[in-house]
Amino acid sequence: MTELLNSVSAYFQQLPWLELVAMLLSIAYVILAAKGSRWCWPAAFISTALYTVIFYDVLLLMDSALNAYYLLMAVYGYWQWSIKSDKSQNENSQLTIVSWQLSWHIKVCVALALLALGLGYLMDNFSPAHFPYLDTFTTVYAVFATYLVAKKVLENWLYWIVIDLASIYLYIEKDLIPTTVLFIVFVVVAGYGYHKWLKIYQKSSINLQPSAMANPR
Repeated sequence: MTELLNSVSAYFQQLPWLELVAMLLSIAYVILAAKGSRWCWPAAFISTALYTVIFYDVLLLMDSALNAYYLLMAVYGYWQWSIKSDKSQNENSQLTIVSWQLSWHIKVCVALALLALGLGYLMDNFSPAHFPYLDTFTTVYAVFATYLVAKKVLENWLYWIVIDLASIYLYIEKDLIPTTVLFIVFVVVAGYGYHKWLKIYQKSSINLQPSAMANPR
């Protein structure tokens, strides 16, 4: 028992606190996003700034680049979500959630897979990146999923469940334990977010398509 306590104590003494802060802010982001609060975006901005540095340090270069992109999307997302709140002057007003057709998502997923393969090949052959293909796949799909969050598209949560499950393996391999725990929490919150947004969507009976892809062929 004493050995176990000493082991736990030693672990927390060596715990990378910068990563822990980034993890806690990321949890705040997904919970606030699931609840529809625009304050999820400031939490995202700070956490992604920290993770940009953390992932670069362990040579997950695509993840580092992804978090730099998240910084910009945090600003864009806050602006997008503020429009409705400012008009209604009610921070707790329900989100206007939309759903895009399955056929549209399939086409996008195929295009993203081809893009990820190409980028993964470049990262594998022309950079010191670790896990270049898996890292690139999670990054490419996360870029798209973040856009869906900002646009309040219901299916974003389904993308995140798959992305987060793949990322768990990646971070275990890189010994990023707090971040692994974070992504396990992400999977749970993504399930909650999908359930909550689905209820709001069904209640509002909105079924809009992307303006440029109103009738995808």
